[in-house]
Amino acid sequence: MKIYTRTGDKGTTSLFSGERIEKSHDRVEAYGNVDELNANLGVLAASLPKELASLAHDLQKVQTTLFQIGSWMATTAGTDSMAALEKISDDQITFLENAIDTMQEQLPELKGFILPGGSRLGAQAHVARTVCRRAERRILKLTAGDSLGIAEDQFQQICAFMNRLSDYLFAAARYISHQLEEPDILWEKG
Repeated sequence: MKIYTRTGDKGTTSLFSGERIEKSHDRVEAYGNVDELNANLGVLAASLPKELASLAHDLQKVQTTLFQIGSWMATTAGTDSMAALEKISDDQITFLENAIDTMQEQLPELKGFILPGGSRLGAQAHVARTVCRRAERRILKLTAGDSLGIAEDQFQQICAFMNRLSDYLFAAARYISHQLEEPDILWEKG
């Protein structure tokens, strides 16, 4: 199977539901940011040492959900293609909340703002966190002006997942650095 189709040579792409839109469309920007986040999580998971293998496994679960989210954003509400999509569930959001709580229990109390860093791998988690926040903003912008639409129930689930994911990545950044015995770097005024 060839990976090039030449159908996008003039600046358009196909949605999963079949419509062709400009590659510069807000919808493509939104799911492109989710894809970028997914790639950043792949780098992080692949870089984690063996002692953090369970975190790498959890990150791969998150990556799977991000593929689901991309599929929802690439499918127009009300089309037949929606039947093929797997819904974002409350369980996927609860998974993040439980993981955050588990990591937080093992971390020292946060007594101020921290600089994104602590360790190289912690810093990579902070990069993913900021990409996650950008993706979240793009998804919200998409729904503000997009005539193609995303199913409302799934839009709410996507927003909740993305919001929780950035919190998860903040906790993961601190958790990784803590496990690697690299302390948080506290922000100091001036």
